[in-house]
Amino acid sequence: MIPAEGYGVCRLNMVAVRHEPDFSSMWCTQLLFGDHYMVLAQTNDRKFMRIKVYSDGAEGWIDSRQHHAISADYFDYLCRAEFKITTDVTSGMLYNKTPVVIVMGSIIPISSAELFKMEEHFAFNGEAKTLGQYRDFEYLKSQATKYLGAPYLPGGKTPFGIDEGGLVQMAYRFCGYLLPRYPEQQIRYGRPVAEPRQLLPGDLLFTRRADGGLHPAILLETTPFRVLHVEEKVKAEILPAGITPVGMRRILTAA
Repeated sequence: MIPAEGYGVCRLNMVAVRHEPDFSSMWCTQLLFGDHYMVLAQTNDRKFMRIKVYSDGAEGWIDSRQHHAISADYFDYLCRAEFKITTDVTSGMLYNKTPVVIVMGSIIPISSAELFKMEEHFAFNGEAKTLGQYRDFEYLKSQATKYLGAPYLPGGKTPFGIDEGGLVQMAYRFCGYLLPRYPEQQIRYGRPVAEPRQLLPGDLLFTRRADGGLHPAILLETTPFRVLHVEEKVKAEILPAGITPVGMRRILTAA
């Protein structure tokens, strides 16, 4: 393995990030258009790069051919700029005069004030909101339910395949809250809710799966408890009787 330094940004609609530098390895997460990252290492044959996603710290391996290198200055600009996040299931854009279809949750470098000379050219046609703008539960619900019916996909973050941690992370990101990528990290985010009777729509519930892992769900209604979560697909359903949460967290500050 070759130590490597550098920076990149996703300029495809999606890039798989794998646990191991092998095409047969499971995905640990995905890069969506606009996600930027640091390069940590490269395999000896230079086919894979190990990266660390800037927004949430997730690490894994990408196909080197899908790496889009950027300068340190442009990386710093991406870290500081207040860009927009796309809110349509799919959107169209022109990137360097080439049509690109991107999925909801992509980051587009369009802001009210340009902090640095743009290195690339974009023309976006779709709905988006300012990334850091906080929104309330009704907005969270309107965006999160766009994932209904999306199939379960380990490491997925899109309406065409998503996992539990991906659904939670993306749903709250639309509302201005950047949660960690995985349920074991998400259960430590926000404020604890002491008792089920204190829960409000927009809170997070965590239960235990049969294998002992954490299963997060977004509370949509309280009477009865109706949640949005991922099993074989994203679905909204009444929390079964007898299911006791092992953790309850409040993310939305307005809740």
